Amino acid sequence: MIELNNESGVAVDTERLVQLATFALDALRIHPQAELSILLVDPQTMSAYHEKFMGEPGPTDVLSFPMDELRAPEPDEEPPLGLLGDIVLCPEVTATQAADSNRTPEEEADYLLIHGLLHLLGHDHAEPAEKKVMFDLNDKIIAAWSARRTG
Repeated sequence: MIELNNESGVAVDTERLVQLATFALDALRIHPQAELSILLVDPQTMSAYHEKFMGEPGPTDVLSFPMDELRAPEPDEEPPLGLLGDIVLCPEVTATQAADSNRTPEEEADYLLIHGLLHLLGHDHAEPAEKKVMFDLNDKIIAAWSARRTG
């Protein structure tokens, strides 16, 4: 189950984000009843979260707050059920940084949603090897999503 709340004050295609999250969870073999919350906030709220939870000043693009520490299952395992956690996105920050990533604002939001989801599933990018795995998986999911939408 995916719950999305847009408290950002910016018009966002929330249905598209829910569809992408559903697609990614299916691709990662997470139980369809696993719970995910997506919250879209304004830069001031994101700044407050960033400072409170990460000790960093100013707004950031995405924050992830895992709950049950679910992981993608191995091919022979059952999909996990539980609370994935919360992803917080800031559409204004996303739109501003999209050009730096050579993406449209919508594509940047897609990328960051998957990035946040992978963090909920235990992926990290602190070490080069972890970063490669995480970013390759992020790119693979986005490519499959794009192919599905254009195909």
